[in-house]
Amino acid sequence: MDFKSLFQIKPIEQFLEVAKDSHLHRTLSAFDLVLLGVGAIIGAGIFVLTGIAAATHAGPAIILSFVLAGTACALAAFCYSELASMVPVTGSAYSYTYATVGELAAWMIGWVLILEFSVGAATVAVGWSGYVASFMQMIGAPIPPMLREAFTAAEGGGINLPAALIILLMTFVLARGITVSMLINNIMVVVKVAVILLFVFAGLGHIEPTNWQPFMPFGIPGMAAGAAVIFFAYIGFDVVATAAQESKNPSRDIPIGILGSLAVCTVLYLAVAAVLTGVVHYSELNVPAPIAKALDTIGLGMLSPIIKVGAIAGLTTAMMALLLGQNRVFYAMGRDGLLPAWTAKIHDTFKTPYTSTWVVGIIVATMAALTPIGRLGELVSIGTLFAFSLVCLSVLILRKTRPDAQRGFLAPLSPYLPAAGVVVNLYLMAGLSWHTWLAFFIWTTIGLVVYFAYARQHAYLRNKA
Repeated sequence: MDFKSLFQIKPIEQFLEVAKDSHLHRTLSAFDLVLLGVGAIIGAGIFVLTGIAAATHAGPAIILSFVLAGTACALAAFCYSELASMVPVTGSAYSYTYATVGELAAWMIGWVLILEFSVGAATVAVGWSGYVASFMQMIGAPIPPMLREAFTAAEGGGINLPAALIILLMTFVLARGITVSMLINNIMVVVKVAVILLFVFAGLGHIEPTNWQPFMPFGIPGMAAGAAVIFFAYIGFDVVATAAQESKNPSRDIPIGILGSLAVCTVLYLAVAAVLTGVVHYSELNVPAPIAKALDTIGLGMLSPIIKVGAIAGLTTAMMALLLGQNRVFYAMGRDGLLPAWTAKIHDTFKTPYTSTWVVGIIVATMAALTPIGRLGELVSIGTLFAFSLVCLSVLILRKTRPDAQRGFLAPLSPYLPAAGVVVNLYLMAGLSWHTWLAFFIWTTIGLVVYFAYARQHAYLRNKA
């Protein structure tokens, strides 16, 4: 076996040549990409995890937990932005790794991204189903357990039909074209941001400063543990990088989309955390709907239906963005020959990877319908952290190997910032449970089998060489 070929690097110039030959529509502006990022990031995290993390880990210092988690994500976001300005093609961390570390590493990161996006979308769909079931119960039209819970999730469960249906609906929307998808995403983002701001402004006048005392009841370790919990609330901004070949000016717009969406979400998270812990004592926030709890506390329970609508909108856009990321990674890997050619086939009218979009959608819908997906939630995080680590490492490598390459954006404080990104993300990975590491090991082992059995023989660059 030619081991050297496993680390064969695909030149940046060849990636740029591939981008020129793309049949995807370049219709997305920087503003669209910011909204795509906000749509991907804001979901169950802000509506659920904030209260749980405050009650069980950080107390009012959950505000600092969001700062810490946001800082960790920002390290990766700056590195994503630099690489996106250098290699503005679909594929995100997969393409960046191919250009810096080589084919085998690129395959593995692509394989891990498949895990992140598909399990993530299924997880969000289950959360979406829960909010819809709660809303229907509130208006007097409950959904029977047999039709809203996987058969292993609870006694009386059967199939999570709402979760499967919303995945299929989002798949239909994505298959029809990026313009239609972004129009729906943008509308939903406006709705959920408006609902979040409604809660913040409604709660400002009811803050009791005594609820912030003690500010750090669990100490610094508790604040750090809270950051690890709500880190999941930030996952999603890397989806922006997967849309590079559908951006009008990717070298400029992708960094704006990544950093802009992360900044917007961080500000919203801090505002919600401050109001939530100021209105309700942190010890009372370990509930499924902490924002609704806060509204009831201040006598504005009538706003709860609006908050649930905002949560449903938030989960819908997060789901759609994750499916979009999954489809575009499939497309990039198929384009490079690492997956079958049908994964990169573009529809003549809609200009989307139509076949792979539906295949992915059906698989994810089945997962959401039949699996108690909550057990797999940490897999989304370990896949994301692995991708973040390689992206930061790629910046360090390219600064040495390709200092001459054109960069539309430079990550500041290099090499210290990228190095810190590698260390922080690996540290967070180390803190995950051994069950998660075992599942991750099994998934990556399967990936290696598929690589040596199929992908290695069909790689475009290898055959071209």
